[in-house]
Amino acid sequence: MVVDDEPAIREMLITSLGVAGFECLEAADIQDAYWLITDQLPDLVLLDWMLPGASGIELLKRLRKEEATRFLPVIMLTAKTDEESIIQGLDMGAHDYITKPFSPKELLARIRALFRSAEGGSQREKLRVGDLVLEVDSHRITMGPSVLSVGPKEFKLLQFFMEHPEHAFSRAQLLERIWEANVSVQERTIDVHVRRLRKVLEDVNPSYSDLIQTVYGTGYRFSPRDLG
Repeated sequence: MVVDDEPAIREMLITSLGVAGFECLEAADIQDAYWLITDQLPDLVLLDWMLPGASGIELLKRLRKEEATRFLPVIMLTAKTDEESIIQGLDMGAHDYITKPFSPKELLARIRALFRSAEGGSQREKLRVGDLVLEVDSHRITMGPSVLSVGPKEFKLLQFFMEHPEHAFSRAQLLERIWEANVSVQERTIDVHVRRLRKVLEDVNPSYSDLIQTVYGTGYRFSPRDLG
């Protein structure tokens, strides 16, 4: 997601990232950026500081307050080069801070380094909701003493849900995240995997089958809010 009010910079970034294999969204202000980020949930945000109406730092603050975007990778791209601004950006939750003008090659190197770091961290990650624990590295799901048996797609689907609680996703969005882009799958396939997940959870503890909620007219939401 490229957020910058200068069309030439957005075009340059999107072209460079496209050549490197990235698909890009773009916005010129924080209102459009926030709508796209919460709707599409990109893997990374490249965020300018000085934007019309409100600053990029205000958008960063908002993203860090919300559960679905609290850990979303953000790289600041800005002409503000003073040390105080750099410290403020990083303290607000930016993962990296690059000052303008910058080299597209350097930016790509920083992006790849950020993704490598995230992948390395995920290999040691445990996701927990109540007694439900998903271990990314060992590909194991447990609930108390019970080990849950699920297929690889259900595992990835549950992992994605647990990483993005209280966020409603359409079936199309879930397909984009769970299945390979070049695989043709019907949207209703998601319903089958959700039913399987609910059944596995219900067999161990019926209250946990309500974690994956149907959002009528939209899709599904993972909500641990009412879990006892």
